[in-house]
Amino acid sequence: MNFFSKIFPTLLLTLSLVGCKTTQWGHSTSTHNYVINSQVEEDSSIIRYYLPYKQKMEIEMNRVIAFAEDNLYRTRSEAESSAGNFFVDALLEIGKTLDPDVQFSIATKFGIRADIKKGDVTIGNIYELMPFENYITILEIKGSEMANLLQFMANTGGQPIAGMTMKIKDGKPVDVFIQGQPFDINKNYKLVTYDYLANGGDRILGLDNPISRKDSGILVRNGLIDYLKKLTSEGKTINTKLDGRVQIIK
Repeated sequence: MNFFSKIFPTLLLTLSLVGCKTTQWGHSTSTHNYVINSQVEEDSSIIRYYLPYKQKMEIEMNRVIAFAEDNLYRTRSEAESSAGNFFVDALLEIGKTLDPDVQFSIATKFGIRADIKKGDVTIGNIYELMPFENYITILEIKGSEMANLLQFMANTGGQPIAGMTMKIKDGKPVDVFIQGQPFDINKNYKLVTYDYLANGGDRILGLDNPISRKDSGILVRNGLIDYLKKLTSEGKTINTKLDGRVQIIK
């Protein structure tokens, strides 16, 4: 006899008794505050339950997958950052494996959430860098939309980009080169980013009306982890520098 077979007669009797009387429903307005602090004793049964999962997760998060030759810093005020350059350089390489016609990559300063310290780089470091459930997305846009994207970057004092260079003067984009060629408003351009920005996140401009869009289904951080594993397997390290790809001039 299973659980439901045992409990069903009792449940049926209870329901019949409840149905024989009139019940008045109401609610209580009294409250009680419970203080949760260091004086609350740990529940050893709960700890025993989750501890194996916690230990397994810590082992995975502490697994070293790469080595950084220097500290990689993010910024929300400067035109360029080493952490930003690392992120979009990797994103561009990932994008090219998905579509060899991808010309450049773009992220935003607010999307990069952690620095990477010099030395061993772990899976946990990449989760800190990109903690969001964002997926890699490839877009093809018109030159007129590209102009809007460039103006967005100028308005916001530069954003992380790879595969292109630009200068900002008097709040306008100037000297823009994509794959070494001057920007041409009459051409179409293919870029790699992530779905949050492709959906208009961070108030970005120029990406909401693409000619085509391909959502890869690959989480950005998973792509970064695979990229770093490949880098390490080739005997390479992270050696990203500031290179003047975005400059504010007077």
